[in-house]
Amino acid sequence: MTSAHAGNPQNTPGNSDTTPVAGQSVDGVDTAALNAAVNEHFDGTVSALKDLVAIPGIAWASFDPAELDRSAEAVAALVRESGMEDVRILRAAKADGTPGGPAVVAHRPARDGKPTILLYAHHDVQPPGERSLWTSEPFVAEERGGRLYGRGAADDKAGIMAHLAAYRAALKVLGQDFGLGVTFFFEGEEEAGSPTFRTFLEEHKELLRSDVIVVADSSNWKVGIPALTTSLRGLVDGTFEVRVLEHAVHSGMFGGPVLDAPTLLSRLIATLHDEHGNVAVEGLVARDEVAVDLAEADYRADASVLDGVQLAGSGTIASRLWTKPALSIIGIDAPAVAVASNTLIPAARAKFSMRLAPGQDPEAAMDALERHVHAHAPFGAKVTFTPGERGNAFSTDTSSETAQVALWALGQAWGVEPVEMGIGGSIPFIADLMEVYPEVQILVTGVEDPDSRAHSANESLHLEDFRHAVLAEALMLARLNGNK
Repeated sequence: MTSAHAGNPQNTPGNSDTTPVAGQSVDGVDTAALNAAVNEHFDGTVSALKDLVAIPGIAWASFDPAELDRSAEAVAALVRESGMEDVRILRAAKADGTPGGPAVVAHRPARDGKPTILLYAHHDVQPPGERSLWTSEPFVAEERGGRLYGRGAADDKAGIMAHLAAYRAALKVLGQDFGLGVTFFFEGEEEAGSPTFRTFLEEHKELLRSDVIVVADSSNWKVGIPALTTSLRGLVDGTFEVRVLEHAVHSGMFGGPVLDAPTLLSRLIATLHDEHGNVAVEGLVARDEVAVDLAEADYRADASVLDGVQLAGSGTIASRLWTKPALSIIGIDAPAVAVASNTLIPAARAKFSMRLAPGQDPEAAMDALERHVHAHAPFGAKVTFTPGERGNAFSTDTSSETAQVALWALGQAWGVEPVEMGIGGSIPFIADLMEVYPEVQILVTGVEDPDSRAHSANESLHLEDFRHAVLAEALMLARLNGNK
């Protein structure tokens, strides 16, 4: 597909004739045995996830790299316990020659002409942020109300455990009949922007070569309703600075004839959106092509929008999230209020993050934004634009056999019809996977839900949906094993 799309336009997400797993064999797959195998080890799977959450493996330069190494070692040990023998911890070098984050890679070769499935997730996590915002300790996993709380509990250590638990269940049920090739690729620097990802792919191209890649780093439609992510927005980021003076001067002695840099920066930022809140940068791709929409009340609740705050933009909410650009200012360099003095500030800088609709060329989007900020420089201020990262959008065709198997497995595991949905976020490394392996089928699945709060305080995982996610992947592996 060339645009994000959620579900069948004739159906309401969650309504289905799909029969839940209930002790029978379906389409040649022993669903009952797989369900039992998942349930037998589920408590152990959650316990192992708790142990991983306790390791603060953060790939940012300002954090202790020893914890990231400890995280990789713990994951490697779990992979070995799952039955894999060829398990390695590998790195690629950054552009400056320093080592990248440790990735855990394991491989089981295919036999009998069966395909190879690469199962991706990442073991590094976001920093915890301000401790006072957390209800419990960020790196102590805690169960409350059917959810598991902790940094990485959802994003993306649950993805790792879903892969391992599904593989273990499929291997137990199929035994000698399990002929799929399986590669685990658990990255160690995704939250730092995957700086060595492309180099890593090129250095280990044959080791990672596969027919299908399953990326377990997305979300489901809502609790109780699974989803296959069919589109992701692309991303560009960077900074722009506004400068009006060579140095700071007294605001009383010189204020009036010249406006300070924070004020002019604010005026420039205000030009990025029109009066309705649509992105006002000319030349960007935007579409309204979505098959189902999100209810405004659900979006407000999921995004924690305050009462009285009007939603921005035009068109459906789903299109504003999935198939239209979104432009945010995520940081501003200006004196903090606590240390402010009565001076005219000579320069101020903002960092932008712009999400791109599927079909948008990131280079063209970056150029369009640069033209815009220069054209709208307020009061002749000097504007310096510095481009940052670029990432392509992603969309997939769910008519393929493998995608249909994945949708079947989701429906069987949850007992409701899965949704084909877009995601407003970005996974830029998927573009690298598509370029290095142009023939591969990429499936983006998820263990999260709209209230998982990935990257935020009180990140959590819905444990029953996690169980369903493990079962769905086990069913998919079994079905793919039997299709070839």
